Amino acid sequence: MDFFGAVGGDGEGETDKEKEEEAERERLEAIREAEERRKEKHRKMEEEREKMRQEIRDKYNIKKKEEVAEAAAADAVPDNPLMRKKKTPEELAKETEEADEDELTKLKNTLETHVNEIKTQIESKCVLQ
Repeated sequence: MDFFGAVGGDGEGETDKEKEEEAERERLEAIREAEERRKEKHRKMEEEREKMRQEIRDKYNIKKKEEVAEAAAADAVPDNPLMRKKKTPEELAKETEEADEDELTKLKNTLETHVNEIKTQIESKCVLQ
């Protein structure tokens, strides 16, 4: 009569699954805790580094990069575009010259010049009757 238990099962498969699920939950919890400890460790290390950086900045009277960048950004871009600094005619001429002198325009002008030279050479050699 023992062979009936082997065919129908006796419920041990469910306890194995429950044990595996519990082991998986414990594993995930351990991984999460390790990650939290790692993050806390790195946070503390970064706080210590920032403290040392600030001491050096104070010692040598250096402004923090973020502060310098914010100040420069505030000066560079006014909130109202109508209040921006007007460009002088020299600045406008320089900008148009730079726009005209970009790489593709230079290449295009060079090619057009060469094509026109070749065209005139061919036309001078070939006379239609």
